Amino acid sequence: MRAAAAAAAAAAAGLLGAAAAAAAKLAVGPGRGAAAGGWLPVLLRISCVGLVFTCNAVMWTVFAKALRLSSSSATASVTSTASNFISSAILGKLLFGETWKPLWWVGLAVTLCGLMLLHTAAPRLAQLPAEKKEA
Repeated sequence: MRAAAAAAAAAAAGLLGAAAAAAAKLAVGPGRGAAAGGWLPVLLRISCVGLVFTCNAVMWTVFAKALRLSSSSATASVTSTASNFISSAILGKLLFGETWKPLWWVGLAVTLCGLMLLHTAAPRLAQLPAEKKEA
């Protein structure tokens, strides 16, 4: 149960990191033409900047929780990074109309296989070297 909570927290941290990146792109990206004048675009950009800071703060909090719950910091880091890559691609497609090439699907499959191996492999305990007895 603890491993599942650690994986969920790490995945959530990756998603929050992707959301922060998308908000940053919305905050500093090009405007939508001269018709988008007035205070509304300025307020939306300021809101996106606030969202960047909020998402990053919550992301680090959730990632710290994932590190606490995980048996290995590498597991939490890899899960968070993979979740960030996948979430960034999905948000890019939904918000910015980015395209997915066939190579992206190959990368996604390899990433998911790696995560599956990482989370289903039995943890191996480190063995201490046996002390030599002197005769």
